[in-house]
Amino acid sequence: MAAYTATIDWSLKPGEDFVAGRYSRGHTVAFDGGITIPGSASPSVVPLPWSVEAAVDPEEMLVAALSNCHMLTFLHKAREAGWVVTAYRDQAEGVMRKTAEGKIALTRVTLRPDITFQGPAPDAAQLDALHHAAHEDCFIASSVKTDVVVEPPPAL
Repeated sequence: MAAYTATIDWSLKPGEDFVAGRYSRGHTVAFDGGITIPGSASPSVVPLPWSVEAAVDPEEMLVAALSNCHMLTFLHKAREAGWVVTAYRDQAEGVMRKTAEGKIALTRVTLRPDITFQGPAPDAAQLDALHHAAHEDCFIASSVKTDVVVEPPPAL
């Protein structure tokens, strides 16, 4: 169907000691569309100064990919159902825990989309059905075994 590429580029810097683990985990991630972003291990996994706090870590990229895919699929499903979405903001959060097998993994990603509609908006049941359909068709959610949960925003 399609192929996707990313180029990860890292090198040992002068003065770093690879054998002792005293080297930066900072690197770049270049995508096929032309954008390059700074990447690193998470400071919660590799302490500073050997990680780069301002860079994107793999766990954040996975949370963002799940949120992004859900949003894009939701927008498509909403349009097909006749709803007009004018804004979508998600404060997604991933939780890292030890699995039953003793491995550390992102075991849960919670999506908290706050969606604005023009004109009539779906009721709670219709909104839930749209989110369920989006989750079922999201390529990224179908690719991972992490629990992905959608929570409605708190009532105002």
